[in-house]
Amino acid sequence: MILVRNRQLLLSGNKFWPVVFIVVLIASCSPKVNTTINKPVKDNSVSPKVEKPAKKFTKADISLLVPFKLNQFNLKTATKAQVDRADMAIDFYQGVKLGIDSAAALGLNFNLNVFDTKDDNAQLSVLFKKETLKNSNLIIGPVFPEGIKYITNSAIANDLAIVSPLAASKPSDFNNPKLISIVNNINQHAIKIADYIASHYQSSNSIVVLINPKKTADEQFAEPIRNHFKQKYPKFIVQEFSTTYAFEKRMIKDKNYALIICSSDAPFVTPSIDKIYKLKNLKAGGYDINLFGHPNWIKQTYNLDQLQDLNTIVSSSYKIDYKSTSVINFIKKYRSAFSFEPSEYSFKGFDIGFYFGKLLAKHGANYLDYLTKEKYKGLHNSFEFEYSPQFGYYNTELMLLQYKNLTLSIID
Repeated sequence: MILVRNRQLLLSGNKFWPVVFIVVLIASCSPKVNTTINKPVKDNSVSPKVEKPAKKFTKADISLLVPFKLNQFNLKTATKAQVDRADMAIDFYQGVKLGIDSAAALGLNFNLNVFDTKDDNAQLSVLFKKETLKNSNLIIGPVFPEGIKYITNSAIANDLAIVSPLAASKPSDFNNPKLISIVNNINQHAIKIADYIASHYQSSNSIVVLINPKKTADEQFAEPIRNHFKQKYPKFIVQEFSTTYAFEKRMIKDKNYALIICSSDAPFVTPSIDKIYKLKNLKAGGYDINLFGHPNWIKQTYNLDQLQDLNTIVSSSYKIDYKSTSVINFIKKYRSAFSFEPSEYSFKGFDIGFYFGKLLAKHGANYLDYLTKEKYKGLHNSFEFEYSPQFGYYNTELMLLQYKNLTLSIID
């Protein structure tokens, strides 16, 4: 039985206004939840000193911190970036809610308290003084790394478990032993690519090439690849060039090239792919080249025929298979609940809500003890956590996708 009203969000611009009523504090419901909105918590601590047996864990409090910012939102003047950001917050919230609703079927009651961070550190400072948030079994968010960094000291001081749901930051950026990082960081992507190349190429007849323009973002991807080969696969020859034109002058016939473009800057990447494609398909006899791309490519558009011809592989934190039964069922459920289509962030929210809801339902307040033991295959990605006493929990599941048959297919 659902114990609070489930307000539907409408399509297009109309979908924002109902959310205004939930952004201060929403105690959102699962099928087994008693909910209060902005009501003070009674202090029952003054009572006769009677020994009582340990109380059974029957209800989990989860706080969700998302940047709705709808109090500042004007649909008439909003930019596309502002609309997209508000869309992301709403879709992610609805996915989390649906995930926790599903986890409640395992028998645990949930309170989902939703706070609008307004994408503002001053607001975060106010929120972290609230007892509702301090008493949470789990906090999901903030969604941006600046917010995660800002609340780190408060989270540690109050011994709070914090899920970083969307930021692809390194856990070392925060130094929080109770931080749970969902999205793989750039070092993990780099090492995944390097390990794949080392296991599929022979060092005796192959050359690894990095096309690295040396901008900050490019070097963040190139450096861990370079270092990983040096430390773990020293037999491989690794060459580095700033452009494909510089690379062309050093090419050797009869060598297998694993070429990695370390950039996601489209004006640089597009001609680079074109050049590599031509080098592979020279009439006089092309070179044996296979291409590896930056993880941001999956959100960008390049010449698909060229990418397929080059057997291009990219790493990714997620891939939604719209043909799978579980995804189809989720979409139907989401449409029924909210009256519009789920986005990427809806899927991400659902997996996070369902996974942690299940953990709490199975293991109660000590769920963190099982985080590294409970694997999860989700709608958009899988979760398998490792733990660092300094940096917290981080997801190690990462996939490789290859351009085949006009789409991206999982190969590893």
